[in-house]
Amino acid sequence: MSKEVNELAKILQDSNYIVFFGGAGVSTESGIPDFRSADGLYSESYAYPPETILSRSFFESHTEEFICFYRDKLLHPDAKPNKAHLALAELEKLGKLKAVITQNVDGLHTLAGNDNVLELHGSALRNFCMSCNESYSVETIIQSTKIPRCSCGGIIKPDVVLFEEALDQSVMSRAISAVADADVLIIGGTSLNVYPAAGMVNYFRGSKLVLINKSKTAYDGYADLVINESIGKALDEALKTIPLP
Repeated sequence: MSKEVNELAKILQDSNYIVFFGGAGVSTESGIPDFRSADGLYSESYAYPPETILSRSFFESHTEEFICFYRDKLLHPDAKPNKAHLALAELEKLGKLKAVITQNVDGLHTLAGNDNVLELHGSALRNFCMSCNESYSVETIIQSTKIPRCSCGGIIKPDVVLFEEALDQSVMSRAISAVADADVLIIGGTSLNVYPAAGMVNYFRGSKLVLINKSKTAYDGYADLVINESIGKALDEALKTIPLP
């Protein structure tokens, strides 16, 4: 175990109000590709840029193309929670972790067992009819061959935040409150380049800021602890040293 992971273990043991804020790097260890790395989604070639395809205007004007891209590239029904997700769920059971704030839409934190998950960009596990608001499971999108439609005839839309759409302000407000109340904020698997979500670190007033990311971030100089290795490995190893109550 590295010196940094030992220090993380002590921080976890001493804290009773931890908040975790995670990005795409949390889910890459579950086999879900991120967006901006060398082999990520944005590095591939498509008829339109991914930012265009994943926009509200494209969804409205090219609905079938959007659904095809979304189903093939953003849905990962076989993905399972990894060591990072499971460690965070265990920290919540121990009463130490109070909230998970995520930019991911894969729902893996919930599948791992976390209850207080604040999904800034929505969830691919939720889908709704744009006409009558009826709820549908992700299997409805997976099994669709064209535009998925409700029994009322309305279009079924994934409950994810697209480009050109605003974040849910109630979720943002709860996330900001959680960060402001935390004594430890752990940020993992994100370069902290995407706003407004990344700006939430500025609301932190606690004692320990921990950054776990394989590459450097613009906030490394502000952190009390920086760990440049696998987030799943770091959390899993640190958690194993914490005495059970």
